[in-house]
Amino acid sequence: MLMRFVAALAAAAAMMFAVPAAAQGGGGPPAKPEIETFKGVAADPRATVATAVAADPENTWVLDLSTGGRVSIRLRPDVAPKMVEQIKTLTRRKFYDGTIFHRVIDGPENMAQGGDPTGTGTGESDLPDVVAEFNNLPHVRGAVSAARTKDPNSANSQFFIMFGPRLGFDHDYTVFGRVVDGMQWVDKIERGEPPAQPTRILHAYVAADNPPAYQAPPVAAPALPEGETKVMLPQ
Repeated sequence: MLMRFVAALAAAAAMMFAVPAAAQGGGGPPAKPEIETFKGVAADPRATVATAVAADPENTWVLDLSTGGRVSIRLRPDVAPKMVEQIKTLTRRKFYDGTIFHRVIDGPENMAQGGDPTGTGTGESDLPDVVAEFNNLPHVRGAVSAARTKDPNSANSQFFIMFGPRLGFDHDYTVFGRVVDGMQWVDKIERGEPPAQPTRILHAYVAADNPPAYQAPPVAAPALPEGETKVMLPQ
């Protein structure tokens, strides 16, 4: 009986020392399970994009508006390289000089659309259309985005500038820049579809081309009342 008691006591003592050893894996810390990252997240390098980038004259679009001042737009070739290149090519051809903002709407669309040489909303340049470059830049105040038809790959020369946020446009239109200076001149663009007296782009430039200072358009003489004719005094 005594021998059985001693044997049981020895077995219990062995278990007390054996269990911690097994739990510690031979005396070291327990192995950490390998953590697998979420599959597919950020697989596209453009899934997360910077909302601000450094100034670059080659990628700064300058629009002199008939509303009274100059608008500077920071272009984003990092997210929309093809559309940015199209805009710069057309700008250097003087394509945008004299064109109007033909569709200008407050909420909910909150935008001014231009870039059509015909001023009707149906025109475009002779360059090929640009494929969609939808990205994560939001359609917020000052965002500049490529206009298109129902075909996602039909962006060409037309664009729109946001007066305020319209996030419903996100991922359906290509944001390719944002106003960094002169938004007050954008706010003054004449409203309408089309406006009665549309705002014009007097000149468009790429900042790297050293554009001249803004020059206001000549003031048009007011229309004479009915029945009146212009008269010049003798010299």
